[in-house]
Amino acid sequence: MAVVQRVARAEVRVAGEVVGRTGPGMVVLLGVLVGDEGAHADRLAERVGGLRFFADAAGRMNLAAAEVGAGALVVSQFTLAADGRRGRRPSFDRAMAPAEAEVLYRRFCMALAALGIPVETGRFGAAMEVELVGDGPVTFVLEEPAPPRG
Repeated sequence: MAVVQRVARAEVRVAGEVVGRTGPGMVVLLGVLVGDEGAHADRLAERVGGLRFFADAAGRMNLAAAEVGAGALVVSQFTLAADGRRGRRPSFDRAMAPAEAEVLYRRFCMALAALGIPVETGRFGAAMEVELVGDGPVTFVLEEPAPPRG
């Protein structure tokens, strides 16, 4: 699953060192769930890369990232798997084990880059500071597979 936010700029730091940044573009917080597979990562990258949420000449959200030269800062975020329905301490049982999750995280980043979007990343598994300036604000939550319509 991914939380995608359009940004004017963003950067991620580990121990005070900038490890990834983007100018106008998007921040993608990526959570890898138990049961996710390579095909899920590929499809989610296609959905994120094809998401038309950048302004066209008329100011309408009608263009995808590659069409406007936008970059992506992709940050792993296992806390997206949290289940907080019971008690006050969230459960992270839905989060994939780190070694397997990192493989899918990297696959997602490569698939997004293959769409012509410059990709920078955080550092998988590290304690990170993510600083961003939202543009809009425009934020979407995407799941793969997409939840059923109805």
